[in-house]
Amino acid sequence: MATELKNLSVYDPNNVPSCKGMKFGLVVSEYNDHITLPLRDGAIATILEHGGTDEDITVVYVPGAYELTSGADILIESDDFDAVLCLGCVIKGETDHDIYINTAVANGITTLSMATGVPVQFGLLTPNTEQQALDRAGGKHGNKGVEVAIAAIKMAALKRGLLG
Repeated sequence: MATELKNLSVYDPNNVPSCKGMKFGLVVSEYNDHITLPLRDGAIATILEHGGTDEDITVVYVPGAYELTSGADILIESDDFDAVLCLGCVIKGETDHDIYINTAVANGITTLSMATGVPVQFGLLTPNTEQQALDRAGGKHGNKGVEVAIAAIKMAALKRGLLG
């Protein structure tokens, strides 16, 4: 696995545009909250580091990963967000439930983003073990919340630059 070799959250802040004045919605799964809350915190800290304010960030919680898409849709319909970040974690278990949930969420996020024109970011960890999840939620491989926030800022800036 490539993530065994590096911290994926290391980036050049000079390559990230300011997000001053942009509005972000975060949809956070309550399931596996010992993993999803650090993802949330990493995303918020990153937005703040790049010019956002607390007032620019709306956080909502949904029961599990499967509900991330619905939560994002509700956020998009409720306000004018520049980007929405979906943060969750589905750990592989003894059944194939993870495949069905992860596929549904990935397809739902892509469809929602395309249908609404609002960048919706996939921040769903899909590890085989809890330790792999912890490693990606502020552990030795960084924080996926940071990576998703960077992607959201860049996509929101792209949209603003092209559309006005």
